[in-house]
Amino acid sequence: MVTKTVELLKGFASHEEIMEILATVAADLGDVIDVSFLQVKPLKGAMTNEVFEINWPAKSDGHLRRVLVRLYGEGVEVFFNREDEIQTFESMSKHGQGPRLLGRFATGRVEEFIHARTLSASDLCDPEISALIATKMREFHNLDMPGEKKAQLWPRLRKWLNHAKSLCSPKDTKNFGLEVLDTEINMLQELLSEGCEGIGFCHNDLQYGNIMIDEETRSITLIDYEYASYNPIAYDIANHFCEMVADYHSDKPHVLDYRRYPTMFENGAPGLEVRQRFIRAYLSSEGKKPTKTEVGQLVNVAERYTLANHLFWGLWGLISSHVNTIDFDYKEYARQRFKQYWLKKPILLNSPSIISQDGVPNGSVAPFTI
Repeated sequence: MVTKTVELLKGFASHEEIMEILATVAADLGDVIDVSFLQVKPLKGAMTNEVFEINWPAKSDGHLRRVLVRLYGEGVEVFFNREDEIQTFESMSKHGQGPRLLGRFATGRVEEFIHARTLSASDLCDPEISALIATKMREFHNLDMPGEKKAQLWPRLRKWLNHAKSLCSPKDTKNFGLEVLDTEINMLQELLSEGCEGIGFCHNDLQYGNIMIDEETRSITLIDYEYASYNPIAYDIANHFCEMVADYHSDKPHVLDYRRYPTMFENGAPGLEVRQRFIRAYLSSEGKKPTKTEVGQLVNVAERYTLANHLFWGLWGLISSHVNTIDFDYKEYARQRFKQYWLKKPILLNSPSIISQDGVPNGSVAPFTI
């Protein structure tokens, strides 16, 4: 059984390099790795990288050492600069955030294993846990990190759109309405950037699998910073709300259930109240009680930023369908995100309906039926 688990790593070209790095990490911890006792456990839910938990008996007392090995997904360099991401990872560690970097190799890295529980999809609907996430998010946004302190969302969207056009067939370019997205991105940037816009260091991918909780201390740790950058804080909050519709550990991890977009917690609170509660906890986390107006303003801005979030992850899904080999229906995921964009745009921007009678966005050629 153990031998078979080690075989999991042999499917990667960098297997020998991985084993060398693991041996070095083990030596730094005072251990010697015996391959016959090495245990490899694939971790589910990752959609950009392959992630494994690696265990071996410690030399001192025989208890299990645990590390996490992250193998970078193929072709994902279009989404972020890997060296910038490593710099972010190391800066986070200096700030006391997240796991420590233990070792690097050409196609991945070894990280400290966080002894905490990764959240499940249902945890996001727990009022206590939700408040803890809101407080942690505010702390994260206030970090002084490397990088230009202005919104990176818009140039990233344009870069991804151009890359999606270069990868997609003429049929998919037409079906997903990529020809009109330049105009949509320009329009969103102009509308959403009006007035004073709070910028912070944002995680940009705050799905439940990137949040861990220590059951004893109730402390929250945010992990996986591939997409992190300076952005409007309202965008990061919007992204977290959008992730409440996903369950990446289900039989169909690509399927999004928008009935769950913060709809109800166990006490029956309606969706608006759920979002207000989260933002109230976010704004209160530094000791100052926000006014109803302040809460309402951020709720409204965050809700409008869900539109940019749908385009962001829709483009991510399209590109991933061409470059990533992880077993996940990226194209169907993209279709659902674009569908939500066209559905919600007339409501959230109070604009004339862009949905024609046959369910296709006016001015576009998206094939889905609303």
